[in-house]
Amino acid sequence: MAFNTTTFVPSSDAWSGFLVEAQKIFPTSTARLALLALVNIPVIAIVLNVLRQLILPRDRSLPPEVFHWIPFFGSAASYGNDPINFLTSCQKKYGDVFTFILLGRKMTVALGSKGNNFILGGKLANLSAEDAYTHLTTPVFGKDVAYDCPNEKLMEQKKFIKVGLSADNFRTYVGMVEDEVLDFMNRDPSFRTYQMNDINEWGQFDALTVLAEMTILTAARTLQGKEVRSSMDKTYAALFSDLDGGFTPLNFMFPNLPLESYRKRDRAQKKLSDFYVGIINARREGRSNNDETDIIAALMTQTYRNGNALPDHEIAHIMIALLMAGQHTSSTTGAWTLLHLAANPDVAESLYQEQVTRFSNPDGSLRSPTYDELRTLPVLDAVIRETLRLHSPIHSIMRKVRADLVVPPTLAAPSKDGQYIIPEGYFVLASPTVSQVDPKIWYNATQWDPSRWNDIDGEAAKAFKQYTDENGEKVDYGFGAVSKGTESPYQPFGAGRHRCVGEQFAYLQLGTLITTVVRQIELRIDAVPAPNFHTMITMPKQPRMINYRRRKFA
Repeated sequence: MAFNTTTFVPSSDAWSGFLVEAQKIFPTSTARLALLALVNIPVIAIVLNVLRQLILPRDRSLPPEVFHWIPFFGSAASYGNDPINFLTSCQKKYGDVFTFILLGRKMTVALGSKGNNFILGGKLANLSAEDAYTHLTTPVFGKDVAYDCPNEKLMEQKKFIKVGLSADNFRTYVGMVEDEVLDFMNRDPSFRTYQMNDINEWGQFDALTVLAEMTILTAARTLQGKEVRSSMDKTYAALFSDLDGGFTPLNFMFPNLPLESYRKRDRAQKKLSDFYVGIINARREGRSNNDETDIIAALMTQTYRNGNALPDHEIAHIMIALLMAGQHTSSTTGAWTLLHLAANPDVAESLYQEQVTRFSNPDGSLRSPTYDELRTLPVLDAVIRETLRLHSPIHSIMRKVRADLVVPPTLAAPSKDGQYIIPEGYFVLASPTVSQVDPKIWYNATQWDPSRWNDIDGEAAKAFKQYTDENGEKVDYGFGAVSKGTESPYQPFGAGRHRCVGEQFAYLQLGTLITTVVRQIELRIDAVPAPNFHTMITMPKQPRMINYRRRKFA
């Protein structure tokens, strides 16, 4: 039936046809009334929803609710199109704590450093990451890992992963990452002018496409293992693409739609899981070298506190989780970094000269830095930190409320009827990204300025000290003592018990990749593209083409 969406009245042809059919069943007056009611149901629903918000008394124990026109749909469009602008606009109107409707879910937001601490440092009895995310992650990662198991088991699994993320392994990874980056630049069509060894000709490459390929190759070579790296062919790429297609906002909001993309996701998950189990079996049977520095080797030796060995299917699913989670965050952060360096050639030159000063050979060429040397490069460190501040990969972190939760008065001033209470069944949302661009904390908050990290008494240094808990306050959630960091306005890798276990590897991977690229080519771009919030990870919009030219001694 064709409808005029402006007036909610059917077109004349559709109306006539409908009435003919309706009159066969109902008297004319009844048919018209039924049709009129059907057509106006959306209007009635919107009117009732508005009246409910404007006229009916509000429960004063609940945080204020963001006004919305359409029931169920709520603020989905505003939040989905530009979540940072939406959250900060609501903050100005309602304060740091408020609730909005997101496709039927009641999302209570807590902003600012205190809001981050309230949610990310909350107790397991009240807040659950598993209940918030398992419907998205379990079909992709697999059963019995990540958010498909009790939190105490997840903490043990993170501890197992940390065994493989050792400093000794990291020292071997730097050369592997560099080799993969150089090999890619020497063969990929995007770097044709680089391969021609012409220092006068400029070429172009898509920042996100190139970084996505570089990061998956380097992760496969290091964390995933030689068998995975040697299988990085079109078949593996197709499976990864199908699995990645099930890791979108649509899957998060509607986890059980009968779509082909969902079926492809499920088939790919099964095939990749079997692939990893095959690697494990080959190593156990001596058909493959067990003397490896990858995460598979580390996981194969681990045992839970109850004495049970880590099952093969859980090892496979952990490896898939590492691949999926790390690939998106690292490739996106790397792309944003190169885009900003291309838009700020003076910073890129400082990054290059930092290597010239430290790693020059007698002939003018540059040697590769070691893992320990990478950690002592202040310009590189500032560039990565500033990119993570301005472009946190995940803008919103959610938990589901398991038991009624009282909002502390330090976060939100009590209402006339006392402190706010967030009821069981609600979701809560923290946004470290909002804190990381808060103009009350950061000078020129929305400007990419790595130099802010050079001021030892500045806001950036203070935030980083809070994040790393330099006063020595560490917490062991079950995977080793880590910085809690929940009260810092800078949280690029999350905070609390769900802080990213691969944080140090991410710095290694990004640092090696960026220094290698900058050592080889100059970068230029007219403007950094805007962020795309329609994806799970905040990626740069197209066009994101970077102009490049080979350096003299590359």
